[in-house]
Amino acid sequence: MAERIAGIFELAGLDIAFDGSYPGWKPNPDSAILKTMKGIYEIKFGKVPEIKAIHAGLECGIIGGVYPDFDMVSFGPTIRFPHSPDEKVNIESVSKFYTFLLETLKNIPVKK
Repeated sequence: MAERIAGIFELAGLDIAFDGSYPGWKPNPDSAILKTMKGIYEIKFGKVPEIKAIHAGLECGIIGGVYPDFDMVSFGPTIRFPHSPDEKVNIESVSKFYTFLLETLKNIPVKK
């Protein structure tokens, strides 16, 4: 995608530079917080949560670069068309996310 954008600008005789990328992070499927959150989700919402890794720029990459031993997950409400003029959030998912977050904070596992 970046190559296409660069090509269009170059055709117009313009210079282009890309910067500001987020470093990646590798999710830990054996994470204590992930196991805790999965259990909370199943109890609270009556179903197994969908757990997946996606390609996205997340703050976890920045935080994990500074604190590599942190046990992290990334989760949030349902967002469509992020970082665009058409960005939308599903309002019902915000309430569900908030309830889930509060319950997770009450049950954070102690790191040994």
